[in-house]
Amino acid sequence: MTVTVSGPDFVALQVRDVEAAAVFYEKHLGLRRAPASPPGAVVFATEPVPFAVREPLPGVDLDTVERPGLGVALWFRTTDAQALHDQLHAAGTTIVKAPENGPFGRMFTFVGPEGYAITAHEG
Repeated sequence: MTVTVSGPDFVALQVRDVEAAAVFYEKHLGLRRAPASPPGAVVFATEPVPFAVREPLPGVDLDTVERPGLGVALWFRTTDAQALHDQLHAAGTTIVKAPENGPFGRMFTFVGPEGYAITAHEG
């Protein structure tokens, strides 16, 4: 019997302040909280893969890393990358890569509240 994996099924970012991070994703990206979340986490009703922010796992000290998630590419699909960029920029969010047309449509990269680099693209 061969075991197969179909792909990512859940993505969570470890953050210092779960509630502040959750509010950022609600306010600036329009994500909605799922009806239930485990203790120490906020899960969002994203599709096809659920997304969450959570307390750091035991032994993880986010204050000792230069940038959380370094080496991981996290992308969010949006209906209008330019409008999202403009909204985030107006709110003071750091933009690390300006909007451009890429292989997956219009895209840009911003820094989330805990320092994670996140790319938004039209899909």
